[in-house]
Amino acid sequence: MSLLSAAFLGVVQALTEFLPVSSTAHLLIAGELLGHSLSDDRFRAFSTIIQMGTTIAVLVYFRSDLYRLAQAALGSLRRRRPFETAESRLAWYIVLGTIPAAVLGKLLERRIEALGNLVIAGSLVVLGVILLAAERLARHVRSVDDVTAKDAFLVGCAQALALVPGSSRSGTTITAGMLLDLKREAAARFSFLLSVPITVGAGGYKLLKLAKAGPGLGDGWGLATLVGTVVAGVAGYLVIDWLLGWLRTRTTYLFVAWRIVAGVAIAFLVWKGVLPENDDRPSQPPAALHASAAP
Repeated sequence: MSLLSAAFLGVVQALTEFLPVSSTAHLLIAGELLGHSLSDDRFRAFSTIIQMGTTIAVLVYFRSDLYRLAQAALGSLRRRRPFETAESRLAWYIVLGTIPAAVLGKLLERRIEALGNLVIAGSLVVLGVILLAAERLARHVRSVDDVTAKDAFLVGCAQALALVPGSSRSGTTITAGMLLDLKREAAARFSFLLSVPITVGAGGYKLLKLAKAGPGLGDGWGLATLVGTVVAGVAGYLVIDWLLGWLRTRTTYLFVAWRIVAGVAIAFLVWKGVLPENDDRPSQPPAALHASAAP
């Protein structure tokens, strides 16, 4: 892989990880269009590792919030009053919201990986329409401080839905947040905070399995992976900041259109034979790709 391709895929990962348009779909499709396939262990390793760049972007961007939430959660636990403050409640609600995706991700990981490009296309379009419905029906009146245990669990279930390629973790959770009447920016902020446990856990799990499987990263792939990861991290930080600013004053219609156009384009490319209907995955995927959740 060339360094230019690696940097491009890093930008794709950053843009689509946080925008509600599905990073899994865009990263794999972009890779295929550049001539790379999941049947190549090196590309699978590349795809796994560069996602850590966007995970680090979330940790850095929300470092102050995460520090306060962790402090509040641990302090409330020591005092045996876990819901004594708004911050301690939010911290434990994030834990609650993480459970559905963690459990279902482990139970369904092999079946999820067997889904192909037509499923990606369908998910992009169908969930784009649902995002449109959320935009039109939601009242957009609640803040992150108004999140309840029920809200957290329901948004967590939406996060589990993002295990289906093409769904988008940020897309499903922002949509669910808006349907619960959260303001657009609040829905996105809660989505990003909720992503931390699952993406850190899934990323660590994937990297551990990747290390055990031991796919080589020779022939320039090691440097390409480093470049892709750094670009994904830096661009991801900028995308988070841009998206939160966008949603303060604007709707999600741009992302609805993006999803529908992308889904139709992918279906057309599959129909024309440019993209395979199913990725060329091995019948028994290496453990390196088993993750608790997909973005």
